[in-house]
Amino acid sequence: MTAIEVEHLYKTFRIPHEKRTTIFETLTGAFKPPTYETFHALKDINFTVEEGEALGIIGENGSGKSTLLKIIANILYPSSGKVTALKRITPFLELGVGFQFDLTAVENIKIYGTIMGMQKREINDKLDDIIEFAGLEKFRDTKIKNFSSGMQVRLAFSTAIQTNPEILLMDEVLAVGDMEFQQKCLDILSQYRKDGVTIVFVSHDLGSVRRFCDKTLLLNKGEQIVLGDTGDVIDRYVYGGGDEAPTAGSQNELDAVEPDVKPEDKNPRWGDKTVEITGVEFYDKFGNKGSRFNSFDPMIIKIFYNAHKKVSDPVFGIALYSETGENLFGTNTELKKASIEYLEGKGHVDLMIERIPMITGRFLLTVAVHTHDQKPYDWHDKQYSFDVMPTGRDVGLFEVPCSWKI
Repeated sequence: MTAIEVEHLYKTFRIPHEKRTTIFETLTGAFKPPTYETFHALKDINFTVEEGEALGIIGENGSGKSTLLKIIANILYPSSGKVTALKRITPFLELGVGFQFDLTAVENIKIYGTIMGMQKREINDKLDDIIEFAGLEKFRDTKIKNFSSGMQVRLAFSTAIQTNPEILLMDEVLAVGDMEFQQKCLDILSQYRKDGVTIVFVSHDLGSVRRFCDKTLLLNKGEQIVLGDTGDVIDRYVYGGGDEAPTAGSQNELDAVEPDVKPEDKNPRWGDKTVEITGVEFYDKFGNKGSRFNSFDPMIIKIFYNAHKKVSDPVFGIALYSETGENLFGTNTELKKASIEYLEGKGHVDLMIERIPMITGRFLLTVAVHTHDQKPYDWHDKQYSFDVMPTGRDVGLFEVPCSWKI
């Protein structure tokens, strides 16, 4: 059963070019009509979320993620298009809105709980649990104005989770509090997933998106780039496989493959090849080229390219997979702040791995080069591999630095 349906959703804002704050400015400007710039925050967004499903929404800052969530929550209205929600919505967006800073924690729980739709008796029954979950037992009668910002958000989150949501909208709320409190938040989200709560989750924490979301929507500059399996969409986002927004009438599902198409039948390479990856080589600690390495040794990955014309601000990325295709790690030059002003002609970029953390096994490598806004020049999907030989007696896939104390 469909819980949320978004159809041909558009949202535009009018941004004035001049600001009139005084009577004189208003009078003198009466004969000159104000001028505006139109900003298209969302353009033709379409997706459905089934009951009990978790949808992740990812993208760069300014891509329209929070705007989309606020429209689903009925905080903003769309310019055109339609959002249909068939269950009760609980938005975890701007936590703490409605707090009164001259009132105590307990008094604010009662106000905030009422805003969130809780009944008076329900709030009183859960009051102690809310205070305990937030870790604020000693501060229940302290005025909010004396709380740190982290304490305020913890109190708001602890109150909001008592609402027994049917559809949960979350915007970066797992970033609140210290590590212990964040783990509490993750445990609550895990419980919601087990209870079949429908979740729409906006976050820059790709690990949490990968962990909790069944499918993910990638936005870029207000446009819907791709919707599909969370692991594949995150790969497209981090390593530059994001295509331009689909044209009208095209399928939005990732790769638009039919169910009977096997993964090995998909094209392992794509891009316009303005910058072409011509080869990848692995070098060991002695400077020798090879494909076998001892665990915990350094390694260099050289990515050779040929830029057929001058391109500015390119980004190189890699993704590391186990032999069974599990995504283990990914990064790119932008994330590591290794900016490239431009490329022209032939050359190579090197990824310096200080210490191979894998214990043993064969590992697959994806390499890509793309524009700053994720249009691929050349993408080689899992086309390279290397083997790691064990040098110790520990077992498993990765080494975990640890020691025993007796």
